Amino acid sequence: MTKALEGVRILDFTHVQSGPTCTQLLAWFGADVIKVERPGVGDATRQQLQDIPDVDSLYFTMLNHNKRSITLDSKNPKGKEVLWRLIEECDVLVENFAPGALARMGLTWEKIHAKNPRMILASVKGFGPGRYEECKVYENVAQCAGGSASTTGFRDGIPMVTGAQIGDSGTGLHLALGIVTALYHRTQTGLGQKVDCAMQDGVLNLCRVKLRDQQRLQHGPLKEYSQFGEGVPFGDATPRAGNDSGGGQPGRILRCKGWEQDPNAYIYVITQAPVWEPICDIIGEPGWKTDPNYATPKARLPHLNEIFTRIEAWTMKMSKFEAMDILNGHDIPCGPILSMKEIAADEALRATGTIVEVDHPTRGRYLSVGNPIKLSASPTEVVRSPLLGEHTEEILRDLLKYSEEEVGEISGSGAIGAVQKFAAE
Repeated sequence: MTKALEGVRILDFTHVQSGPTCTQLLAWFGADVIKVERPGVGDATRQQLQDIPDVDSLYFTMLNHNKRSITLDSKNPKGKEVLWRLIEECDVLVENFAPGALARMGLTWEKIHAKNPRMILASVKGFGPGRYEECKVYENVAQCAGGSASTTGFRDGIPMVTGAQIGDSGTGLHLALGIVTALYHRTQTGLGQKVDCAMQDGVLNLCRVKLRDQQRLQHGPLKEYSQFGEGVPFGDATPRAGNDSGGGQPGRILRCKGWEQDPNAYIYVITQAPVWEPICDIIGEPGWKTDPNYATPKARLPHLNEIFTRIEAWTMKMSKFEAMDILNGHDIPCGPILSMKEIAADEALRATGTIVEVDHPTRGRYLSVGNPIKLSASPTEVVRSPLLGEHTEEILRDLLKYSEEEVGEISGSGAIGAVQKFAAE
C-alpha cells in the first residue's frame, strides 16, 4: 500500500497549532513535511505547558508527528541560500506567521512563484482583508470573531468559548483541504497558487447553522429553541441556546445516576419525531402518544422543559451507559458525555487508530490523537515528532545534495544549529 500524498514535499514554516495541525495531517497522508525551526529555540510549543523538565511538551509532540526538523537561520546568508534551495525542491510552503512577516523575510509570493512556479503558498491568517487584517489572532479570539462565542452558553449567562479548538485546529483542517485541492489543480495546469484561510472564516464555516438561524429569526421566533417554550421574547440576533440541538430536533443534556459526584454522569438525548412513541413508553408516559399537547412535534414545542424534566427523571435512575443501551435499542439518538479519561481508555478508539500510543526518545511513551480520516488503501502510521534539528544534516545531504564538506561549511557559518541526536535502543 502506498501513502496517498507520497512524493509531495511540504516546507513547513508553521508554529503553535493552526499550521502544525494542517501539516501534520498532510504528513499522516504520506507527504514529506520538513519543519523549519530557529536554531536553539524551535517551535515555541516545545517549551510551552511542559510536564517534564527539558523535554518537548505534549503540546508540541501531539501536533508534529511524521515530520522532519531542520534548524535554519534565515537571516544568515548561508541559511538564506539553503532556504531558497528548499523552495526549489518543495511543492508547498505552509506558514502561519503574523501579517507581513513572510514578506519581511523576502519570501513574497512573486519571488517564490518566480523561483518555483509549481509551488503552492498556503497561509493561515487571523482575519481576511478588511479592518482587522493586521490583527493578531489566537484560538479564543477566532471563536469570538467568528460567531461561535456569541451563540455558545446559556441565555442568561455571558458568551462562552468551546473547548474544541475550532479556531486553530479547525482552520488547519480547512487549509489542508485547500492545499490538496491546489495540488490537484496543479496536475492540470502545472502551476502553483496561493491558498489563504482566515481563522475567522474557518470558525464561521463551522457555525453556519447559527447564521441560518439569524436569517430565520427575521421571519419569526426560533420555535425549537427552549426560550420559545418558556415564553421569552427573542432579540434581533441569534441567541445562546444552552444545550439545545442545533439541527431542529429538540435535544438536551440530562443527568444520570451518580451526577452528584461525577461531573460527567450525563447523557445527551434527542426527541426525534420518528421515535417519540418508544420514548413515551420507556419513560412511563404512554398517554403522551395521543395527548394533543404532546402527540406532534409542533404541539410539543411549548412543553420541552416539562418533557425533558420527565425524561431526566428516568435517566437519573441508571448510569449513562445503561441509559444509552436502552435508548439505542429503540434507535433513539443519544450519546454519553465522555470525559477525556474515559476517551483515553476507550479500546475501540485505540483499535481504529483514533487514539495511539507513541514512543519518544526523551519523553517515553505517551498518548496522542491519530488520524481521524481513514483511507482504505492508505493507512496512517503515526511516527513520533522530531527532536529540534534532528534531520538537518540528512536534509542537506540527501535532498539538497550538499557534500560533507559543504555541510561542514554551512554548519560553521552559523546558518544551522546543533543537531539533536539520540541513541536508538
